[in-house]
Amino acid sequence: MSQPHRRTVVVLAAGEGKRMKSALPKVLHPLLGRTLLGHVLAAAGPLGADRTVVVVGHGAEQVRAHLAEIAPDATGVLQAEQLGTGHAVRIALDAVPESTGTVVVINGDVPLLRTGTVDALVTAHEGEGAAATVLAAEVPDPTGLGRIVRDAAGRLEQIVEERDATPAQRALREINAGIYAFDLARLRAALGKLSTDNDQGEEYLTDVFGLLVSAGEPVGVHVAADHVETLGCNDRVELAGLRRLLRDRVNEAWMRTGVTILDPATTWIDVTVTVGRDAVLDQNTQLRGATVVGAEAVVGPDVTLIDTVVGPAATVLRSHATGAEVGPGASVGPYAYLRPAARLAEKAKVGTFVEVKNSDVGPGAKVPHLSYVGDATIGARANIGAATIFVNYDGVNKHRTVVGDGAFVGCDTNLIAPVEVGAGAYVAAGSALSQDVPPGALGVTRAPQRNIEGWVLRNRPGTVSARAAEQARAAGEDASGGSPSASEGEAIHGGAETV
Repeated sequence: MSQPHRRTVVVLAAGEGKRMKSALPKVLHPLLGRTLLGHVLAAAGPLGADRTVVVVGHGAEQVRAHLAEIAPDATGVLQAEQLGTGHAVRIALDAVPESTGTVVVINGDVPLLRTGTVDALVTAHEGEGAAATVLAAEVPDPTGLGRIVRDAAGRLEQIVEERDATPAQRALREINAGIYAFDLARLRAALGKLSTDNDQGEEYLTDVFGLLVSAGEPVGVHVAADHVETLGCNDRVELAGLRRLLRDRVNEAWMRTGVTILDPATTWIDVTVTVGRDAVLDQNTQLRGATVVGAEAVVGPDVTLIDTVVGPAATVLRSHATGAEVGPGASVGPYAYLRPAARLAEKAKVGTFVEVKNSDVGPGAKVPHLSYVGDATIGARANIGAATIFVNYDGVNKHRTVVGDGAFVGCDTNLIAPVEVGAGAYVAAGSALSQDVPPGALGVTRAPQRNIEGWVLRNRPGTVSARAAEQARAAGEDASGGSPSASEGEAIHGGAETV
């Protein structure tokens, strides 16, 4: 039984990317849930390499810090002076002198590359016993790209950078994708022979192929099935184009698994997101980070979810959520804001213009509209009236509020933490509570109402209100325009409930 090949992956990520016009290194620009570098490492990961080396240069500390987060086993190697791709690979290999077998070299700015394409390149290379194999692609417009030059028999003759190409070579549409597989021992030998005799005065890794051909070594070309995978990124315009292409790929994949996307052109799903079968994503929906959408959930229109879990059959409409949990069958929005650690249990409701932060909303509980819920626990089937504020911050510390199961909080109420509303208790509309309400009790703090009769006619003569009051008086109604005062019990209950 043959032994598995030892493999080393080298990712070239040292370039500044001047055309990006950014303080951020080019390979760290984000694209649907990963950086450009992150996408490349994800594509190479399943190759099972013994070592992964990332050559860093511009913004080296930023790139190293990112590597520590996404690929802590990768080795960052500094190319202090960017003297060409050949120079970069030599520095990378010097950092892993014990490596043998196959080395795979990938440019750090090809985020659409699929694992299957890299695997096919390496399999072809190792199967043919080649000294080097280049991934090529047939493209509609090869401008700016290195060309694959073949001999009359169709064998690789050389790879020529566009700035060094003849007019005939520039007319070729088969291009170098910047992804290679090499026999490591023969690559080491060839790197020592590279010259800087070219337009840029750099050591080109592509010149290794010409050297190997001249030495009679077997070299190969593996053509990618889809040239789109080989597209790189040099500026913000190209980055936006890649983002659209990746969006379409991701959306198509989810639709083929049974997800309904009503408007794919306005639906953006990070590659790190999971969506369940029969979920419906409406227009202008963004699913980002570690977001999970459960089966049969409805999300959108106009929704952004970041690192948020949406349970099966839940609904999120015109809302924004970060680090939140929406339970099965729960309802959010429209125009709700769920901040980190907002947790909605099964069939809970957070409605219009409600903000929830670091709080648990219990099963079947309702916060229908115009409220702020911060640092709270709301029990099962509790009802929170409109314009209720959970007053959680005293200027120094955050405090927690507890609302018990089945409690009823009237509209326009302030719950001044730390405070607890017991199970089944009521809070009268317009109250500001700073003391606990026992289970089943009524909490009320508002002052008694008083009516000053004739005030409008005396203080606002000639206004619309004054004329209306005069007409009401003439018709025999009370001068205040209101009905007789209610009893204290009726006044407390009135206006407490919200739907």
